[in-house]
This record gives sequence, structure tokens and C-alpha cells, in this order.
Amino acid sequence: MEAFDITGLIAAQRESHKLYLEFLRVPALSAGLYVLPAGGEDPQQPHEEDEVYYVLSGRGTIRVADDDRPVGAGSIVYVPARVPHRFHTIEEDLSILVFFAPAEAGPIAGSGG
Repeated sequence: MEAFDITGLIAAQRESHKLYLEFLRVPALSAGLYVLPAGGEDPQQPHEEDEVYYVLSGRGTIRVADDDRPVGAGSIVYVPARVPHRFHTIEEDLSILVFFAPAEAGPIAGSGG
């Protein structure tokens, strides 16, 4: 079993100085913590994997294809593989749990990893 504490993940992400901290990788799934600052840019590009975002804290908007939706703590967004998407109009720092299925093939742009 692997278990994670969100407080520890947030601290590790801050220490990494990267936007994205992957904390789990198995063949069928990968998971990470993605943090975008208020007023910041989301540099990611479409992925080859299906993706689920769970917003832990913050406020902003996500665009998936041509659809914009506000997001905040408790928002859950599914993005199919290869669909363009990004967060924008980030009003408060966003902390987001990200789940890829199958495991992400490469790092999120801007993650530095």
C-alpha cells in the first residue's frame, strides 16, 4: 500500500520549485499535485491520457476545448485524452490533484521534470 498526506505533498511541491509534483506512478495510473499561482499561466499541452482534476483550493477558470468553466475547491473536471485544455483567469492560487489513466507518458509542461 502507498498512502499520502496532502500537507506533505504540498510541502514537497513547494520545495521542488516546480508547478507539478508527481507522487504516484503505476502502469494504469499516475497522480500528482499541480499548483498554479494567482495571475499565473498554465503552460500545459494536451496529453495522450485521460485526466481528472480535483481542485483542493483556489479559484480560476478551466477551458476544455471551447468550453470555459469556473473552478474552485471541490471542483472535479474530466478531460479526455488529446483534448486541448488549460487553466486561466487564476484569481487565487490553485492547488489541484491530477490523475492520469493510464500513467502519463511525460511531464506536464512547466513542471521541470
